[in-house]
Amino acid sequence: MTMATAKERMTVISRSPPSTPRLRMEPTGSRRTLLDGGWWPRSTDPVAELPGLILAIDTLRGPVTRLVLAAAGWDSHPRRLGVNGRVIRLGYFTSQPVSLLTAICGHDRVDLLVVPPRTATGTADAALVVAATTGNLVHAQHIVLTAVTPHPSGVDGGGQDVWEAEGGHLGSTPTPVGQSVR
Repeated sequence: MTMATAKERMTVISRSPPSTPRLRMEPTGSRRTLLDGGWWPRSTDPVAELPGLILAIDTLRGPVTRLVLAAAGWDSHPRRLGVNGRVIRLGYFTSQPVSLLTAICGHDRVDLLVVPPRTATGTADAALVVAATTGNLVHAQHIVLTAVTPHPSGVDGGGQDVWEAEGGHLGSTPTPVGQSVR
C-alpha cells in the first residue's frame, strides 16, 4: 500500500464540536429549483466546517452518505470524515464549481450554494435567500455575483457578528426565522 493510498483511507475527525451552520434550505424539497439552499461557511477548513453542515442536512433531508465538493476553495482534502459515529465519504473534483456542494442522502441529493467565508454579510444573506427560494433558476456560480446588496449606510454590513446579532437566519425556511438547525 502506498503512502497516498493509506492517507486517503484515513478517517479524519474534528477535535471540536460541530458549529451551527449558517444555512438556508428551500422549505418544500421541490425539484423544480436548481438549488436546495445555500450555506455560508466560516472558513475553508473542511474538518471544522463540514460536520455541522452534515448534521443539519441529516435533520432536514435524511442521512448524508457522501459530499461532492470543488477541489479548489478548501485548505485540505480529506476523503473520509467521521461525523456522529459514522464515516462520510468526501469527493473533491476540479469539474465541480467552487460555489456548489452536493450532498448525497440515500437516493436523493441536496445541492447547495457555497458562499465564500469572507463574503460581506449583506451579500451573503441576499445570496442565501436566492439559493433557498422555491423555483430559483439562477445557477450557483452566478448567485453571489448578482446578490451584492449595499448596506443602507453605503457600506456592506461586514461580518459574522452582524449575522448572528440579527438572529442568523438559520433554519429550513428562506424567511428570516432565526431558528437554528442542530
